[in-house]
Amino acid sequence: MSDDVDVTTQMALVGGDESSAARWTERYSGALMNTFGTPQRVLVRGEGAYVWDADGNRYLDMLAGIAVNALGHGHATLTAAVGAQLGTLGHVSNFFATPTQVALAERLLDLASAPDGSRVFFTNSGSEANEAAFKLARRAGSQLGGTSERPARIIALDGGFHGRTMGALAMTSRAAYREPFEPMPGGVEFVDPSDPASLERAFADDDRGPVAALVAEPIQGEAGVQPLPAGFLARARELTAACGALLIIDEVQTGIGRTGSWFAHHQSALGEGVVPDVVTVAKGLGGGFPVGAVIAYGERVATLLGPGQHGTTFGGNPVAAAAALATIAVIERDGLLDNVRVVGGVLRDGISGCGSPLVADVRGAGLLLGVRLTRPVAAQVAAYALEEGFIVNAVAPDTVRLAPPLILTSDQARSVVDLFSTLPDLRPPGEDS
Repeated sequence: MSDDVDVTTQMALVGGDESSAARWTERYSGALMNTFGTPQRVLVRGEGAYVWDADGNRYLDMLAGIAVNALGHGHATLTAAVGAQLGTLGHVSNFFATPTQVALAERLLDLASAPDGSRVFFTNSGSEANEAAFKLARRAGSQLGGTSERPARIIALDGGFHGRTMGALAMTSRAAYREPFEPMPGGVEFVDPSDPASLERAFADDDRGPVAALVAEPIQGEAGVQPLPAGFLARARELTAACGALLIIDEVQTGIGRTGSWFAHHQSALGEGVVPDVVTVAKGLGGGFPVGAVIAYGERVATLLGPGQHGTTFGGNPVAAAAALATIAVIERDGLLDNVRVVGGVLRDGISGCGSPLVADVRGAGLLLGVRLTRPVAAQVAAYALEEGFIVNAVAPDTVRLAPPLILTSDQARSVVDLFSTLPDLRPPGEDS
């Protein structure tokens, strides 16, 4: 028997010539849990910043798998790196090390400007990275005097989203996500990032127990692409440092070039000069291949989890590490941080000034932007855009999220500006024009 997979046999396994979107959607509904609703389209291939559906229609991908496909689709360097590594060594347990795993950890520590003694823990996703950060916070809390009777507290932010595993979910503020799975792991309190007094009160010395950590996203993606107020992270760093608590910055969506720098908190408007204790990354790190990481700054934090206290089967596997190394290398080689800033400016300035009565303003940084609308019609705008050949995301009733590949060109960005400039007079369901 040949070592090569017979393509005809493989296609028969996935459905042969039953290739219409309608048929695939029917099969999807019969085979997958209904956790995401009915698929908007069935996508079959991609190239650069474009994808095609099962009916042959092309779309400019302005979502990139929710800020994941940093290099777009089918990037030659990324696919070659993954193929070469898979053909050499695909997976080993974490009882063993691999060169790609070590090299990626070193690369992340360098990009993060992490001090001596810092270490990395690899995961498969952002939720897993934040779950590990949650456990780091619990370990820090025990060192700060937290007990079962008076547990150390974790401070999280209203509007924050950190994932759907139980620890990550406990730090996520939206009640609709949390309530079906209560009781949550305890000890988490939420503060309003727009209210400086609420942050100060959370750190007040009272009977609630010590603060173990504060966790924050520099830009709250799921809250509608909301940057933290100026000075918030700096003050959070002062307060956490004063009591020995960890400052955990969730860069799962904002990291690895998405905002025009390697990490969003490196930018002056979002926290330049702030040195955190923990940074979590995922999404764009592997360019589409599942990989995440926890960067622990300094010896104290890097040693909070000892042997046997945390683990992973697939985290840091050599293929995922090779994908991440290739993604980082291409971002550097092709000057994509500069491209993000330039093309992000084209999008932001163009949409802000497009003249559509539906566009109120644009917020965010680089190629993570939220277009705030004058009416709660984001879902209708997303549906209209899809019909016109653009994939965008209604992240809030009045906000459309744009998170395209970092390779997006200025011409492609201008086509998105044209889309917003010609939006029809959309109104909420039930409201007459």
